Amino acid sequence: MSIDIQQPRPQGLVGSHVHIAGTAGGAFEAQFDYRIHEGHDEVVGGFTAGDGTGGHGQFQVRVDVSGAAFTLDRLYVEVFWVSPQDGAELDKIIVPVVYGPRIVPGYRVYQEYEVQPGDTLWGIATQFYGSGNLYPRLVRANPHVITNPNVITPGTVIRIPQS
Repeated sequence: MSIDIQQPRPQGLVGSHVHIAGTAGGAFEAQFDYRIHEGHDEVVGGFTAGDGTGGHGQFQVRVDVSGAAFTLDRLYVEVFWVSPQDGAELDKIIVPVVYGPRIVPGYRVYQEYEVQPGDTLWGIATQFYGSGNLYPRLVRANPHVITNPNVITPGTVIRIPQS
């Protein structure tokens, strides 16, 4: 059986409801499991996918993680199927994501911002949050593009988490 996750994307910014979508199958109708975790707490569940004839079917699951006691802003979304023989987790796909509510209390959405010549993270944080001291929010929300907070390149598009 195979699994293809199309949502969330790697390093995607997610909120208190994580949408997991893609295609899976290879059996008449197969049971798949998901786990969303950060090493301290986890939310688990399952879904059925397949087309009834052994082909692949699309799936879409909305997972409420608001009750989880996540302590980190990096989560892992895992999708897999469990072997009936030995309970092994097979064909596991792991997608690392960024958990917005740990970055901005009350996180709902993010706005994209294109870095301009002369911009600094301090200045961008001042513009969007009213305080340059909050620039670590920008670093945490953009691990895929901000590897050194002292160096940002004009033209780079960053995410600005909003509550």
